[in-house]
Amino acid sequence: MAAHELNFDGLVGPTHNYSGLSYGNVASEENVMAVSNPKEAAKQGLKKMKALQDMGFKQGILAPHHRPNTDVLRSLGFSGNDEKVLAEVSRVSPVLLAAVSSASCMWTANAVTVSPSADTLDGKVHFTAANLNAKFHRSIEHELTSSIMKATFGDERYFAHHAALPSVSQFGDEGAANHTRFCSDYGNEGVEFFVYGRRAFDEAAPKPDKYPARQTLEASEAIARLHQLPEDRVVFAQQKPSTIDAGVFHNDVIAVGNGNVLFYHEEAFSDTEHVLSELDRKLKGASLTPVKVSSGDVTVDEVVRSYLFNSQLLSKPDGSMMLIVPTECKEVASVSSFLDQLVASGGPINQVEMFDLKQSMQNGGGPACLRLRVVLTEEEQAAVNPHVMMSDQLFETLNQWVDKHYRDRLTADDLADIALLRESEAALDELTQILQLGSIYPFQK
Repeated sequence: MAAHELNFDGLVGPTHNYSGLSYGNVASEENVMAVSNPKEAAKQGLKKMKALQDMGFKQGILAPHHRPNTDVLRSLGFSGNDEKVLAEVSRVSPVLLAAVSSASCMWTANAVTVSPSADTLDGKVHFTAANLNAKFHRSIEHELTSSIMKATFGDERYFAHHAALPSVSQFGDEGAANHTRFCSDYGNEGVEFFVYGRRAFDEAAPKPDKYPARQTLEASEAIARLHQLPEDRVVFAQQKPSTIDAGVFHNDVIAVGNGNVLFYHEEAFSDTEHVLSELDRKLKGASLTPVKVSSGDVTVDEVVRSYLFNSQLLSKPDGSMMLIVPTECKEVASVSSFLDQLVASGGPINQVEMFDLKQSMQNGGGPACLRLRVVLTEEEQAAVNPHVMMSDQLFETLNQWVDKHYRDRLTADDLADIALLRESEAALDELTQILQLGSIYPFQK
């Protein structure tokens, strides 16, 4: 059955800030307490979405979460009206205020794991919200994420939604950032590739020493079961522990796949040859085409600095592929040189496009972090909320909406400002009307 890959990007929220909450994410830690520009961040993301739509790719939008989340603060013992709660938490725990103000839901690659209908036994598209329990500021996302997903993919004839896995370390799940699908064609049966950092129930198994491994094998296996994926359509692989300790906190920082192509660094996996062999064996209708980057060409440190692999690998109409990378790839000499050689090599990736996503990159999220990939048949596409799909009119409307509601400067001290909360609520209330999402936010109920 004919199918297409759609990309749904997270719209950056009004409280985008640099609080350095993500231990193990080098960029996030290095830019802690920098002054952010939410307006510029949102517009950078919208510009990328519109550019891809103009190139002929199908592009949708996912709404941000409401922040600061004062309901979470009340569940932790703070009381009174919103203004009193914000003032008190700012006084006693600024880091907690930063956590409930984080706009990290912009990175929708972490929102859910998606399996298309061609892979699942019941023939539905399956979504499982990620519990993101490795980080408190992200662990509070999954309930609203599920609501947004259901408002976007609401038709139960085609879409099956699963709640997040138990929020304990043994089932740590970071969503599509550690999941890739390979196929001969989007509408054909594919093989789903789950990458994990550690085995939760085997203390003797290899794991990183410095930084936490956020995805467990047990979580990946559970999602495969929930999504009704047969064993011959699944491959599980461990991310190399030393690579996680080098700052590669998700697989999408060290590898990206599309169609039958895996673009990866030689330090990505613990047992690369076995991984490539199993993927090739289980991939039906095509042979796996690995595109390796060696440490001699680009070091892991340079990968982390440039976010070379945190890119979008997209199929063009002629069957060749385009790589969407951040402009930071131009600033690292080895990466820039490698990309020139890649395009000239005659391989499957013959075009590279760069986008300025500095506001997101300074928090540790590149093009791949900002988008969720969803493969849909034409019938399934027709069942998606049409108001979230990018168009010339929606692009103009959302830019005007950002201009109306967003600040162009935000510091840590601003997070306690009750005016920021009210501005955010007004913005999101209007957004739900633009995207026709219904009353998804707690303050609307």
